[in-house]
Amino acid sequence: MIRASTFMLAMALAASTALSGPARAVDAPFEPGLMRLAEVLGSLHFLRNLCGEKGTQWRDEMEKLLQAENPSPERRARFIASFNRGYRSFDGTYTACTPSATEAITRYMKEGETLSRDIASRFGN
Repeated sequence: MIRASTFMLAMALAASTALSGPARAVDAPFEPGLMRLAEVLGSLHFLRNLCGEKGTQWRDEMEKLLQAENPSPERRARFIASFNRGYRSFDGTYTACTPSATEAITRYMKEGETLSRDIASRFGN
């Protein structure tokens, strides 16, 4: 399984490099990836707590992403909606940690790391 610290480092790098360019009036080309990353964080927040991890680590990572992006109120609402969509996508499916939930955690950890790394490498300075 991918370690949370590797994923968080890649996510922080993606968020910081996404901000390195000038402000844009239209969505940046990395916007869909950041929204998907927010959704992945919401999914991980639900699943990791369901499977025994107590705390707010993934919600805290979402807060760090929001701080790094410093989005407009409208864009902030989109980030939050993406996070909540990820959380709710599993909230209605799982009531206990199952092998399927554990596999979903592994897949989302990999996806989050890939998104973070790709955003940083494609759009970072």
